Amino acid sequence: MKTQLSNPTPVEVRAAREAAGLTQAAAGAVVHVDLRSWQRWESGERSMSPAHWELFQIKTRRARRT
Repeated sequence: MKTQLSNPTPVEVRAAREAAGLTQAAAGAVVHVDLRSWQRWESGERSMSPAHWELFQIKTRRARRT
């Protein structure tokens, strides 16, 4: 069964970054975007794509487990 991914809210983006203990610049580097892109996601100026959201979650979960 396919799961429909959705865009995270700005609050979710910021909370995930803070939970990972990353600056905005470092979080952007995790998913290969610049600082300004990350800032736009957290401010709500733009929506983070489900692909970037999933990648960030995968990469930060793996880092926390090690």
